[in-house]
Amino acid sequence: MKRRKMAAMCMAWMLIISLLAGCTGNNSGNSAGGSDNGQKPSTNNTGNTGENAGKTGENKEGYPDYSQGFKETVNLDIPVYERAFEGWNVTDNYYTRWIQKEFGDKYNIKVKFIPITRNNEVTDYEQLLAAHKAPEIIFHYDMPQALAYYGEDVMQPLDWEEIANYAPTYWKNMGETNQKYGVVDGKNMFVFAARPDTDNFVTLIRKDWVEKVGMKVEDLSSLEKYNDMLKKWKEAGLGVNGGSLTRNNYTYSYGFRDWPVDPAYRALYSDLAVADFTTKDTEKWLRNLNFQYHNGLIDKEFYLRDDDNKVKSEFVAGRTGTYPFYLASNTDVFEATLKNNPDAEFAVVPPGAGVPEGNVPQTRAYWPFGFIMGINYESTDEERAAVWMYLEWMSQPENLFVLQNGVEGENYTMDSEGLPLKNQDFKGESVLSQNNNKDYWALVTETPVFATPELTHKANMRNWAPAGYEQLAEDMIKYRNDTAEYRTPDALFSVVLENLNEYKADLNALFQELYLDIVLAPEAEFDSKYEAAKKKFLDAGYQEILDEKQKAIDAGQFR
Repeated sequence: MKRRKMAAMCMAWMLIISLLAGCTGNNSGNSAGGSDNGQKPSTNNTGNTGENAGKTGENKEGYPDYSQGFKETVNLDIPVYERAFEGWNVTDNYYTRWIQKEFGDKYNIKVKFIPITRNNEVTDYEQLLAAHKAPEIIFHYDMPQALAYYGEDVMQPLDWEEIANYAPTYWKNMGETNQKYGVVDGKNMFVFAARPDTDNFVTLIRKDWVEKVGMKVEDLSSLEKYNDMLKKWKEAGLGVNGGSLTRNNYTYSYGFRDWPVDPAYRALYSDLAVADFTTKDTEKWLRNLNFQYHNGLIDKEFYLRDDDNKVKSEFVAGRTGTYPFYLASNTDVFEATLKNNPDAEFAVVPPGAGVPEGNVPQTRAYWPFGFIMGINYESTDEERAAVWMYLEWMSQPENLFVLQNGVEGENYTMDSEGLPLKNQDFKGESVLSQNNNKDYWALVTETPVFATPELTHKANMRNWAPAGYEQLAEDMIKYRNDTAEYRTPDALFSVVLENLNEYKADLNALFQELYLDIVLAPEAEFDSKYEAAKKKFLDAGYQEILDEKQKAIDAGQFR
């Protein structure tokens, strides 16, 4: 069905079915990437800055000049993740007002931020699209879902020349990536944010608990040793492993896979959108989780922890000994935990801790881009131009610097090397969000970059590690470097997987039902429960997805 004909019906569906994560489209035979569609961006736009966004160096004919602002006010709706940071208003704060003043007022643009909940972003987007209230930018971090939006006909084709015209700095930074990965069916559909090869996701562990049971954090080199430690925690009455509901992001089985992983196997089963529920890797993961649950090694109510705050609260209260999150210098997790547990000490869980003996710590590698962004099919020419002008404005180092660091003399001071030294105690109006405002500036880059790799590393350390916890960031970086060879990206298919788009919402809901039934069932029932669940999952559409993927794999339509 075409989106334009089914919006009202889709909205009604979503009011009835709370687990619906998307409405299906009917495009077929689509291909993505590899072509620039014969359109070459302007090469004479270098030197433009945010001061002349909306105007090329040669004032190209055919593109209106908005460098002095739009004649009539343009309403620009920008999506921003809502992560439920306590005390943070994601749509109205110092930085949203600063953006309006510095960018919006200058070009007669009214900037409005549209909250998208991080854990339910597809559902949020589908509801907004059905209600004709979606923002100008439709984004996602993963290509399968971006292609799903394309298949629903909710995005408009793009003109590379137009982007280069209104956003020359942004295009200089990302034009090659846009042209390489942003083409679908011979049409220019996606643009991207940069993704430097860094990551600040860690799992904290209570170092003091580990040592109280006679072990060291570095001893946790396998799943077997990790479970042995958890048994000792239980015997000592310390606490349990943290846990959360698994949904919408399926990387849980990587550590249980054989190495090296076969590219075709990876293409068939690695997918953030749908769980590889029928593999031997998932069976091993489920069996371990069942073991942990029935031996009292994991949070007994892990299935109720369906957002970050719920997982965090258990750790802060001292009931669980682990907490996975994005390490940031202004996180409050250490301070909050110490209030309840003054003797608490922290470390980073080694990468081998979740890996059975004989396996390697496989993880998912990122593709060389961050946000994948399309333009809402209902956005006007002026609104689309305003998006490019916004990306151009944010691409200017001085504007990006403010969004990432705040106000000099308040949020930070400059050191002798020209790096911001953050004031960790600052609580004023210009305080940054708990992830250093990333949800605003991630439209152009995933992490800050400075003049040299050394300065970037030093800056990252400051952004990631609160004072006194620098070793956590160092260990995080060390572990990432040590396991680099075991990171592989999911396959990027060059066709839209129609069955994946059709069944993924139902399979997401079914996965939660089946995996919890297996994990919570008595250990003696594991085998029978799992065999029945596999059949049910395959019959519910997963077999059709596998068949569709296999056909694309056989045709070489992936990389």
